[in-house]
Amino acid sequence: MANLSKIRRDKMIQFLETLKEQHSDDESLIAINQIEKELASKRYGLIWEEHEENVDVMMRDNIPVFTEVSEREIAEAPEKNYNFLLEGDNLHSLHLLEKTHKGKVDVIYIDPPYNTGGKDFKYDDTFIDEKDGFRHSKWLSFMYERLIVSKKLLKESGVIFISIDDNEVSQLKLLCDEIFGVNNFVGMILWKKKTNGNNMGWLPAVHDYIVCYSKSIDNVFDLGYELSEEDILEKYSNPDDDPRGPWVTTDLSANHVGPYFPVTNPKTGDVFYPPDGRYWVFNENEVKKRIDDGRIIFGKSGIARPVQRVFARDREMTKRKAESWWDKQAMNADATQELKDIFGVAKIFTHPKPSKLIQNIIKISCEKDGIILDFFAGSGTTAQAVLELNKQDGGNRKFVLCTNNENNICRDVTYQRIKTVITGKRKDGTEYSEGIPANLKYYRTDFVSKEEEFLADALLEHTAEMIQLEHGIKIDNRQYVMLMSDEEADELESHWDEYSDIKAIYVSQNVLLTTTQETLFGTVDIHTIPNYYFNSELREAGQLW
Repeated sequence: MANLSKIRRDKMIQFLETLKEQHSDDESLIAINQIEKELASKRYGLIWEEHEENVDVMMRDNIPVFTEVSEREIAEAPEKNYNFLLEGDNLHSLHLLEKTHKGKVDVIYIDPPYNTGGKDFKYDDTFIDEKDGFRHSKWLSFMYERLIVSKKLLKESGVIFISIDDNEVSQLKLLCDEIFGVNNFVGMILWKKKTNGNNMGWLPAVHDYIVCYSKSIDNVFDLGYELSEEDILEKYSNPDDDPRGPWVTTDLSANHVGPYFPVTNPKTGDVFYPPDGRYWVFNENEVKKRIDDGRIIFGKSGIARPVQRVFARDREMTKRKAESWWDKQAMNADATQELKDIFGVAKIFTHPKPSKLIQNIIKISCEKDGIILDFFAGSGTTAQAVLELNKQDGGNRKFVLCTNNENNICRDVTYQRIKTVITGKRKDGTEYSEGIPANLKYYRTDFVSKEEEFLADALLEHTAEMIQLEHGIKIDNRQYVMLMSDEEADELESHWDEYSDIKAIYVSQNVLLTTTQETLFGTVDIHTIPNYYFNSELREAGQLW
């Protein structure tokens, strides 16, 4: 069958070749080459009008850096690593995280703007409504920039979960196919977010979607729930108080070729054969044995077709596969109540997600020591989910959250929520809970001009933040020490006896340790401060050769 589109393209390209011959010596050739390039671009996939954000423009002349806001540090668990809250545009934060967390993140969960047309999505300080002819293109440009970087942050076994609704789910699926690869599509969860859709149209949507992609489908973590005793009892029961414990019934027949013989109910004399096209899963002797010990019964009534009785204790009940329909993972109303309990007031944030939902996402997608990133942090649900899940199962998961501070959301909502969950105290001092001891560092994004005369010095002032972020520590010059000059190394050497609990030293590549210092400091971990923090920016500015 003829490819009509290709035929038309070939004709246009042939015509362009003629034009190129006619205009080989003038400026028209540039335009012709651009047209030819567009004609030769991809034939299938998501096409949109690319837009550039102010945050992109800002990085042309400025280098984003992190500055720690030390007064917002929370240190409630001295033996644990730090979590991080990053205030600023998430694109700037993601570019910095690429330096510290490339290939290290286990799970990314994001709840981006849904672009409903109801001014829930702001692009370059302007709310996007239904009248904007480039509504979808702006959203796609916005998401593309961030998802491209997020892929680089994931481990090979890492996964990303993205909440979305009907407005952009189709575009998001195609966008992720392009970025992560269609073969790395893990699945799409339908999450029931409310009980009814009154006044929401003829076919109301009472669900959201959660799209899931892997970095590499061959390496993805086994997506399944670890089953608790409560989970097991949800499926298994023991109505006859069998001493072997809870049980369920399963089919005694299968569709693969196997034993075919009559099974007789010893109490009624009724005879049963496998259904047409099916066979028993056990041989005749095994069936008789299992009837005698009660592992094959004739229904709960005793007169139905034979079924297996399987006891929970006889199965390896460690995990249950995740499913795509989630109707028992808490709802929007639960999320609203959570925030009310934490802040003591209603409606502090619109459309929050319940922490149980995020907990279940984390449970099925990473080990107990994983790193979880949320770069649309909103009210901070992901932080609460990580902290509470660690408390439940003794895990040591870490979170990194990014959000802007529009209307003081980062400082007054995200940060305060995390602080309340960790300390157990609300902002007004009232008691919320017994607390969950953990540590947090608060950074905000700043900028250093590329025209800065002493650019290297200006960037080095933000090295400590990068080391802390990458290693989850605090440079306190007690347990963790940073050496940026030979003089600082000499000072550490002269006072070495005072550092009885030192754990690690981070040394600039410009520092040359003496043989004595290498021997002395060699009793603890020594890390060379990597050149990937700011070397590319310095090289671009001509200040590194």
